[in-house]
Amino acid sequence: MGRREEAAWAQGTVGLTAARERGDIDRKFQSRLTVTRSMIDRLGLEKELHGHTGCVNCLEWNRDGSVLASASDDLHVILWDPYRYKQLHNMSTGHTGNIFSVKFLSPEILATCAADGSVRARSISGTSLLECSCHCGRVKRLAVAPDRPHLLWSAGEDGLVLQHDLRSPHRCNADSANVLVNLLNHLGRYAEAKCVAVNPRRPYQLAVGANDFYVRLYDTRMIKLSRLQETQITGPSSGLMWERQNVRCSRAGYGDPDNNIPRNAVTYFAPGHLSIGPNEPTFPKKATTYVAFSNDGNELLVNLGSEQVYLFDVNSARRPVLVESFIIQHNRGHRDDKRNGTRDAGAGGSAAPGSNGTVDPQPVLPDRVRHLKEMANDLVNSSNYSAAVELYNSAIAACPDCALLYSNRAAALMRRGWSGDTYAAIRDCYRAIKLDSNHVKSHFRLAKGLMDLKRAREARECLLYFKDKFPKHAASHAVFLLQKDIATALQNTDMQPDEAEEEGGSGSLLERQLRGSALDYSHRFLGHCNTTTDIKEANFLGPDANFIAAGSDDGSMFIWCRRSGNIVRCLRGDESIVNCVQLHPSQFLLATSGIEAVVRLWSPRPEDGLQESRVVGEAGAAAAANQQRMRSDPFESMLLNISFAGGADRDMHSPACRAT
Repeated sequence: MGRREEAAWAQGTVGLTAARERGDIDRKFQSRLTVTRSMIDRLGLEKELHGHTGCVNCLEWNRDGSVLASASDDLHVILWDPYRYKQLHNMSTGHTGNIFSVKFLSPEILATCAADGSVRARSISGTSLLECSCHCGRVKRLAVAPDRPHLLWSAGEDGLVLQHDLRSPHRCNADSANVLVNLLNHLGRYAEAKCVAVNPRRPYQLAVGANDFYVRLYDTRMIKLSRLQETQITGPSSGLMWERQNVRCSRAGYGDPDNNIPRNAVTYFAPGHLSIGPNEPTFPKKATTYVAFSNDGNELLVNLGSEQVYLFDVNSARRPVLVESFIIQHNRGHRDDKRNGTRDAGAGGSAAPGSNGTVDPQPVLPDRVRHLKEMANDLVNSSNYSAAVELYNSAIAACPDCALLYSNRAAALMRRGWSGDTYAAIRDCYRAIKLDSNHVKSHFRLAKGLMDLKRAREARECLLYFKDKFPKHAASHAVFLLQKDIATALQNTDMQPDEAEEEGGSGSLLERQLRGSALDYSHRFLGHCNTTTDIKEANFLGPDANFIAAGSDDGSMFIWCRRSGNIVRCLRGDESIVNCVQLHPSQFLLATSGIEAVVRLWSPRPEDGLQESRVVGEAGAAAAANQQRMRSDPFESMLLNISFAGGADRDMHSPACRAT
């Protein structure tokens, strides 16, 4: 039986399917090949679905994938048959503002939310089940639990996450205890909830993204629902804004009045280079545009505006560390010995944890990996750092226990200088040191990277450890220059007045504590651009989440290999911006949408030798342009978007339905 499985696997998807029909393997094993690299390499446009008259802001498959729902700025929801490419229903929702999210509560019940501040649920036949106007701002995202068709969560730009229960009648007044999370109480008066997602395996876990770079994971079992502070004001939008600024913000930044959210009921996640940065507003402004759980519920994928796509381990993430404890302990002992005059001048430094004073032999690189390393080294020498990083990524994916590969990638990252690269290089240095505690270059690059992050005190600690551990290199010119830079930076820091409370340090005590204990990412995926719209998604592809997909401001859909982090496919998905990327529940059928009033279906195309016309040939160049775009001034970014998506042939006026 085992040999049969291996033979079918070796034959690819076709052979595996044939083996399943013979009864050699089960469907669960076959489902693992829903999305494979060979299928991604053949991914192309299957069909365009026309029917909307405005931007298509959200897509949702029903549970078995027999129906695709799309919702648009035209205030309609269309239900599609994805196999016959025809409309099943075209539903007028009753919303008066752009629809931002649509969800199936059951095969017959749909929920929507919109810019008019309302959440609605109705049956396909037209029966209204919920009309909630408790939000006083745009409602950006809905979330549902797989086995709880009566529950619905909404995230609004009024800073509230509301819980709706369809089993009980609802009235929008002060007696409605439906507030699950009030971000205003902790973040301040300008807090906005941007996105929300439910863990499919542990439905009590709710992830919330806001208009900052922190993702909050709540345990709803420990949270008690609260009421709105005052009765909803019914009237024009000016009245809603008055309520937000004067009524609901009356306790902004002072915490929950009834301690609705205990400290151990929420965990914060954030990219380490952002959470350890100075406590001040960032530019460009960061906002979480989408959060999604993996199928097993153990990982959280986050699309961060003006930044990258990040993957967090829900169960075993750790806090960002700039100086590991073994360095601090060694330096403390070094200072004590020097003070007491007992230090042996010939003694070397202590080894990193796990080495026990010895160094594990480094693995012999296979020929293919060695060839990748040599090509990457040549690219670094020719200053093509992005291409070098891609090759190092591939080499590390094939041989993850080689310290040299991590150290070399760290050097390439520090020279490339994309957002978060220096911090990623520091992580690589620590990984290399863990594998080989005597790797000289990794220790020195660690100190250099910290200095590049303007962390002079941490750089001094690491350089002291380096000089003590490698006395032969302590007098080198590179060490002398770095030590001089550190001394100058420390002198300038000491001359500046201390500021106990900076502008970015506002918020409740609980908020400051949780930000200080935020957990770091495990992987990141670079190449797309996410600055123009705040509804841009990122999703796992396949049951084992071996690939990641996201839309981009340049009109492309990017697909990354989860293991290496490299871009494996880039397709033109919209003439302006791709916002939505949703995978069919059981097949490799992708649905995308964006600024155009079109829904596109993508699938592996026949192996007939024809080139897919929508492939972006130079994905690396597109990624580099997007990184520049995300660091640009907003007006300059608009010009870059125009030039990248069509140049002189494109209409210079922005689409009327472009989200902002």
